[in-house]
Parts: sequence; C-alpha cells; structure tokens
Amino acid sequence: MKLYVKTWCPWCVDAIDWLRARGYAFELIDVLADSAAYAHMRTISGQSLTPTLELPTGAVLPDFDVRQLEKFLAQHNITAG
Repeated sequence: MKLYVKTWCPWCVDAIDWLRARGYAFELIDVLADSAAYAHMRTISGQSLTPTLELPTGAVLPDFDVRQLEKFLAQHNITAG
C-alpha cells in the first residue's frame, strides 16, 4: 500500500507512527517532493489533503486520522506483516 504524506502534516506523522508501530508494510510518498505523485494522489482521491492511503486493490482513504485508518484497514482485510 502507498501512503501519501506532507512531512509537516501532524495527521501524516500519526499515520506513519501508527502503521510502523503495528508492523504494516507501506510505501511512503512525500507529495511535496514528488509533483507527479501529488498529481496522482489528487486524481485518485479527488482532493489535495494528506494523509491519503492507496491500497493495491485501488481503494483509497483520503484525509484521515488513525481511528479511520484502523477501521478502513479492517474493512479491507489488510493486516500487518
């Protein structure tokens, strides 16, 4: 899965810490350092807010907090490891 972030964003830091603490594998993408990734994130999510999570299935969770992240991963049967 891909996690699109802006490094100064507190919700992004929370999401990164939450995923790492639980052992989830993810690709971290700084959208401010990669304009093509930022454009892609805007296309898939319809917005410009971070964090945004993209699953390999194409499911997208835009602009979330860790409670929403946990629920989204459970709904999509995504487990750590």
